Amino acid sequence: MSSFPGAPSLDAIFQPQNVAVIGATEKEGSVGRTILKNLITNPFGGTIFPVNPRRPNVLGIQAYKSVLDIPLDIDLAVIVTPARTVPAVIDQCLQKAIQGAIVISAGFKEIGPEGLELERVIRKKIEGRMRLVGPNCLGVMMPFHGINATFAAGGMPKPGNVAFISQSGAICTAVLDWSFGENVGFSAFISVGSMLDVGWGDLIYYLGDDPHTESIVIYMESIGDARSFLSAAREVAFKKPIIVIKAGRTAAAAAAAASHTGSLTGSDEVLDIAFQRCGVLRIERISDVFHMAEVLSKQPLPRGKNLTVVTNAGGPGVLATDALIKGGGNLTPISKEAMEELNNILPSAWSRNNPIDILGDAEPERYAKSLEIAARDKNSDGILVILTPQDMTDPTRTAESLKPYAKIKGKPVLASWMGGASVQAGERILNRIDIPTFPYPDNAVKTFNYMWRHNENLRALYETPMIEPEGEQMAPDRDIVREIIEGARQAGRTILSEEESKRILRAYHIPVLSTDLVVSPEEAGERADQLGYPVVVKLHSHTITHKMDVGGVILNLQNAEEVQRAFLEMKQKVCDERGEEHFLGATVQPMVKLGDGYELIIGSSIDPQFGPVLLFGTGGSLVEVFRDRSLALPPLTTVLARRMMKRTKIYKALLGVRGRGSVDMKGLEQLMVNFGQLVVEHPWIKELDINPLFVSEGEIVALDARVLLHPQETQEQDLPKLAIRPYPTQYVSRWESEDGFEFLIRPIKPEDEPLMVKFHESLSERTVQLRFFTPMNLRQRVSHERLSQIVFSDYDREMVLVAVHEHPRRGDEIAGVGRLTKLHNECDAEFGIIVSDRFQGQGLGREMTRRLIAIGRDEGLRRIEAYVRKENSRMLSLVKKAGFHVAREDDHVVEEYMDLIPGEKVADNPQAPLRRLSNERQRRRESRIDQKYE
Repeated sequence: MSSFPGAPSLDAIFQPQNVAVIGATEKEGSVGRTILKNLITNPFGGTIFPVNPRRPNVLGIQAYKSVLDIPLDIDLAVIVTPARTVPAVIDQCLQKAIQGAIVISAGFKEIGPEGLELERVIRKKIEGRMRLVGPNCLGVMMPFHGINATFAAGGMPKPGNVAFISQSGAICTAVLDWSFGENVGFSAFISVGSMLDVGWGDLIYYLGDDPHTESIVIYMESIGDARSFLSAAREVAFKKPIIVIKAGRTAAAAAAAASHTGSLTGSDEVLDIAFQRCGVLRIERISDVFHMAEVLSKQPLPRGKNLTVVTNAGGPGVLATDALIKGGGNLTPISKEAMEELNNILPSAWSRNNPIDILGDAEPERYAKSLEIAARDKNSDGILVILTPQDMTDPTRTAESLKPYAKIKGKPVLASWMGGASVQAGERILNRIDIPTFPYPDNAVKTFNYMWRHNENLRALYETPMIEPEGEQMAPDRDIVREIIEGARQAGRTILSEEESKRILRAYHIPVLSTDLVVSPEEAGERADQLGYPVVVKLHSHTITHKMDVGGVILNLQNAEEVQRAFLEMKQKVCDERGEEHFLGATVQPMVKLGDGYELIIGSSIDPQFGPVLLFGTGGSLVEVFRDRSLALPPLTTVLARRMMKRTKIYKALLGVRGRGSVDMKGLEQLMVNFGQLVVEHPWIKELDINPLFVSEGEIVALDARVLLHPQETQEQDLPKLAIRPYPTQYVSRWESEDGFEFLIRPIKPEDEPLMVKFHESLSERTVQLRFFTPMNLRQRVSHERLSQIVFSDYDREMVLVAVHEHPRRGDEIAGVGRLTKLHNECDAEFGIIVSDRFQGQGLGREMTRRLIAIGRDEGLRRIEAYVRKENSRMLSLVKKAGFHVAREDDHVVEEYMDLIPGEKVADNPQAPLRRLSNERQRRRESRIDQKYE
């Protein structure tokens, strides 16, 4: 999605026809000269125009005093003038209607407030009119298009299938120099600088659509627009690997990165879980990055973490095993069938275990047969073949013998040909047949561990969660929470009391221990008598958040006299240490027997880059000591909640240990989902802790809670933004059809996958034929791989509405599905709709179309497009009545469009009539007739 509505395409930067170099010069060693020379040296089929007010020509090419003097249209301006002059240069470029710019110049936000203001001015000027790479960057190379708009020395790399994007110009030049020696090619080579406009998300989308790019490698120092990055990466990572090396793991490195880019850097731990959430593979060392890209382009991802090692020497097998286990992988347990086959072909002295040591005299045929058996073993997820050069070994012939096994479905094959000159011919053969080679087995195993983890993360992105309980009785009481927060803010408070905090949790169906507020020792004793003993007395204060620090929690009180004494002692201590105004009374609660369960902590805090972040782990008073915790970005599904819990040590105990049964894991997962929803829906909450959350076989209850609000002076527009867009509840409402059927029309959820299967089962062949542009049978339409990509909707990219009919006997059923899918780098969207045969002719399609158009306006879309089969007369009539116009048609398909206007909010007025624009704009597009889905 582009940074600004209606912004030009990035083609102006990456595939320009005419380029102006503003600041071109003859001065030897200058940036302006080098860029001009690089553009000239690598012909791209267009024209180059130097701009220099003091010279008639530069490097023999006619120069112009101003970009406005150039007689032809310009696509791209490469700006190499001092930072202070760039705003004026941008003005001239806009006057010239130039749609793309690369600002090489430094001196912007990396120097502080003055440079930051320059960026603000430029950003405001280019909004919706120009795309800009930089400032403070090396430039852009596109080898397939012949574009070298950089000041890098040494020329342009050869064309390849890896796109490299870097926030550091120096890293760019180092990688470029390395690529010449290694003969590595690139599909794109982009230095982004401080990302004033074009950011990670824009580039990932663009390269995701680029036919020359098979994988994307990123050197990152700061993430910039987190939501844009996550949205783009999640969509592209499934078809093209995105590999990131992120600088700044340590505090010192993070500070250096911040000073380099002028950007805030958040927690590295949060960045890790963000990468996992969107399917990005993070690599630790830059030396491993391009090897990983190569491996992913040659071999499939493993289905699991079991590796089979075939070797002709024991020592390398042991090294491989150590690296595998330390990295979280497993040695394949050899199946009974595979063991019998290996016994039949191997010498009696073979290892009879994994690693499969086929002995030092192994000839090529023994290697090949062993690999064949290992590949058939159902327990194996991948194979590593190790060869050490011994007297009887033939590394070259052995490599030749592996050719039939270079491509095994779902099982990567890696090789480690250890040695020097004697194994080089074999290595060349292996690389030629797409079996990646490594000098040492531990390097190969490290790559395998990266691979299975990456596949695990990708699969988890679309793992179907359990169906959440629905209905009005399960809806949170949002109004109560708003009232509590607003009351505290009006009173000038940022700390909520425990009683207020627990009321907020209760509103989101999080069980809490009953809390009774008392203001005198006598009242405390009376309430304790009513509850029964033992009890706990806690401080009630609007200013003290950590009660334990001031003796504000007294446990295990056995009678009224102890309760009254505890109240008075607590009051005295708080008044002496903090002042009388900090003591407002106490709460009395039942004492829970902790020996029967576990204390957990659930929390939320703010990360500078990603906004609210959730925490789960071992709780209690020693939470900072144990530091057993995991993080996640909200919102959560039950699957994400379970994966979050699995990353902690306490998780195994929760499943049941030493005679204890498992706690209610499904209940705990749902509690985490509710907690994430609470954080998402109430942005004034800065911090929220439940510590401890007590869990046992039969109970889940919050014993204590703390809520901290953002400071009073914070403006609503300055509240931290969520990194992942939450479920758009504003688009949920009921509708009744002309025949009296009632539907809940709402955005789709991951839990809807089973309902989508039933929906497809209800469609007639005729309905399927009219909707889809390529033949699709039922098995194809209901496959998990396909449906999961629909139900796991990125609401920033695609809005899928479902109309759910609540049948009294059959339960919920989906009657219709409609979608709006944004096009990359544009504010346009594609529209599609399909209604189950049973519910056709009742106005449901018309109502869903009306809602999707209104949502398009609400989301700031500029245009909606629809592709309709010519024989689908009912659909053609529907879109015509809705206000669509014919853009073009052929013998099979009609392309329709509607230009939108901003201002009508579907949430404000669901019945608002549709309005037509009088000034339609026709735009030519290449046909996008491919396989469409709901």
